[in-house]
Amino acid sequence: MGTLVEEILSRKVGREVQAGEIVLVDVDTIMSHDNTTPLAIKAFREIGKPIFDKNKIVIHFDHAYPAPNLLAAEAQKKGLDFMKEQGISQFYHQGVCHQVMIEEGFIIPGAIVIGADSHSNTYGALGAFGAGFGSTEIGVAWVTGKCWFSVPPTIRIELSGTTQPGVFAKDVMIFIAGKLGMDGGTYRSIEFGGDYIDRLPVHERIVLSNMSTEIGAKCGLIAADATTLAYLAAETRAQGSYEPIHPVNPQYEKIIAIDVSTIEPQVACHPDVDNAKALREVEGLAIDEVYIGTCTNARYEDLEIVAGILQGKTVHPHTRVIVTPASTKIYKKAMQNGLIEILMDAGCTVTGTGCGACIGRHGGVLAPGERALTTMNRNFIGRMGSPLSEIYLASPASAAAAALTGKITDPRPYLA
Repeated sequence: MGTLVEEILSRKVGREVQAGEIVLVDVDTIMSHDNTTPLAIKAFREIGKPIFDKNKIVIHFDHAYPAPNLLAAEAQKKGLDFMKEQGISQFYHQGVCHQVMIEEGFIIPGAIVIGADSHSNTYGALGAFGAGFGSTEIGVAWVTGKCWFSVPPTIRIELSGTTQPGVFAKDVMIFIAGKLGMDGGTYRSIEFGGDYIDRLPVHERIVLSNMSTEIGAKCGLIAADATTLAYLAAETRAQGSYEPIHPVNPQYEKIIAIDVSTIEPQVACHPDVDNAKALREVEGLAIDEVYIGTCTNARYEDLEIVAGILQGKTVHPHTRVIVTPASTKIYKKAMQNGLIEILMDAGCTVTGTGCGACIGRHGGVLAPGERALTTMNRNFIGRMGSPLSEIYLASPASAAAAALTGKITDPRPYLA
C-alpha cells in the first residue's frame, strides 16, 4: 500500500515495503555499455565468482561506436572478449542503449532494471523501476543477481491541462528542472501523473522519466496504462501480458502541481539544466551547432517534427546541423518514410545511430567559443568537447527552428 515505487518493490520482494527501508531485490535485467562494461569486468574479476545468470545481462556498444579512437577500440575489445568468454549473447550495437532496451522488450511494467548509465531512469516511462548504478555494483549483480536499495521517498508531480501548440514534453521537463533545481529530487522517486500524463504518448513520457536524472532522482516513474500496453505490443519485442501497477493510498513527501497550459517554449541555458528560461528570453542568441539526437529526443516522432520544419528549406550556412537517430529501427523507418532524405536535402549531416556528439567523443565535438543548441538532457561544461564551449537544451522543434536561422528561434511560426 503506497507510492508507485513502493508498490513495484513490494510486489518484487513479496511483502509491503515503505520509504526508507533497505531491501535486497532480485533484478530482472543488468545493463552496461562500452564505457562502463570494462570497469564492471574489473569488479567481477576481483570478486572471483561465476556469473549468476548470463541471461540477465545485456551489453550495448553505443557511447563511442564504431570506435573513434584507440582507447575506445581497446575498451570494446575487452568487452567483446569477456562476452565470448562468458557466453553472453545479449549484445547490441544498434543505437542508444536505453532506446534499444525498450525496443528489444527488456522493459515491462513492474520490472527491476539496473544500468551502468545514469539515464537508466528512462525505463520508468513504461512503469518499470529503472535506475543507474556504478560499474562496481553492476559487477556484483552479475555474480549475485541481486541489488540492494533504500526505498526512496516520492515526490509526485501532478501535471494538468493541455500544452500550447509548439510546446512539448521537453519544454515541460526543462520547466520542471528550473522549478525544482538539479538537487530537488535527490534520491527521490519522481512520480509523474495527472491528466496531461494520461493523454501523453509514450515517446513523450520517455522524455520526462529520462530527465528525472537531471534533478537528482533515483527513478522517474509513470504508472503503466492502456497507452503503455499498446506501445509495448506495437513497438517492442516484449512478450506476454502485464498487470499495470498503480499507487495505492500513497503517502507522498510532497506534491507539486503544474498547469502545463501556462508553459511556453523553454531553453535550459549554459551551464546547468536548471538554468531554465522561456525561449523568448534568449531568442536571437547565435548558434554554431544544432544537435538532434540522444536518449532524450531522437525518436521517430522527433525526427518527424524536425523534417516537417525543414522540408523544402535549407539550414543556415554557418550552422552545422547533426542528426543522430536513436536506433537502427528508427533510422530505417525514417528512411522508408522519406524523413532522412528531407533532412539531408536541407543540409543536415545524418550520422549512424548511437550517443554520438552527446558525450563529446565524436560526431560533433565543440571547439572553444562555440555554442550548441541540442535535444540532449544535460549541458555540463565540457560535455560536448571544449570546456570553453556552451550548450543549450531545447525541444526538437526549437532545434529545427535554430537550424534554419542560425540562432535560438521560437519554433511556433514554423509549426503553423
